[in-house]
Amino acid sequence: MKKLAVIISTLLASHAANAFQIDTVDIASKNTPDNHKATVILPDGYNQQQDYPVVYVLHGWSGDYKVWHENTSIAKQADIHDVIIVLPEGNYDKWYIDSPVKKRSNYQTYVGQEVVEYIDKHFSTKAEKTQRAITGLSMGGYGAFNVALNNLDTFGNIGSISGGFEPKDFRYNWGLEEVFGDYDKHPTNWDNRAIKNMAHKLIFKDINITIDCGIDDFFINSNRELHTKLQQLELDHDYTERPGGHTWVYWDNAIQYQMLFFKNKFDSAK
Repeated sequence: MKKLAVIISTLLASHAANAFQIDTVDIASKNTPDNHKATVILPDGYNQQQDYPVVYVLHGWSGDYKVWHENTSIAKQADIHDVIIVLPEGNYDKWYIDSPVKKRSNYQTYVGQEVVEYIDKHFSTKAEKTQRAITGLSMGGYGAFNVALNNLDTFGNIGSISGGFEPKDFRYNWGLEEVFGDYDKHPTNWDNRAIKNMAHKLIFKDINITIDCGIDDFFINSNRELHTKLQQLELDHDYTERPGGHTWVYWDNAIQYQMLFFKNKFDSAK
């Protein structure tokens, strides 16, 4: 009987420790060809009498709004830090830019404006920049910076994990030319959208920044270049390299550190 009681108590404790709620929502868009779904993770005890900070987490190339939840323990972070986590749709390979060559492929505006407006309207959020963060992996790491740099009054906290910050280094891969254009014909489309070339926008904006990349990742050089650029601009930021590559194991670990970083910034801004 004692053994059974211990088992039941353990199961109840486990359930209580992971009491987050998963919602799937449809978000209309005037800036992209289709409306899109998003995963919204609500913390244990979520109620509309309380407002919550929000962390937007973007998927990488070939992913969708489900992959972060399917491949990592990110949902637990909503409970641990008492925040709402939103996993938007980036439509496989659109790189979270407003494309100068692909009609209505405006995923920078979709995520940075339409998704945020929907979440603030339909959920109990702290609708101010100091209580919003955006991060992502790979294509989504690039996207988090690109979206935030073009919506500086919306996001007060920016992160990236394994971000591909210099698209022209891989211009023949991952559908990049479909949204950036032919590099030989439109080099400024690429150069202007390299994150290091936009980083000056962060000066005097009081934005909290965290960057993480594995030393075995094929994007490590562009992460180091951005780190150096931010140092040159004298912009405070957290920068982490650790053993690991471009894998879900790495991203599952890294997101836990970034969520703690964001939570600390949310709390200090109250």
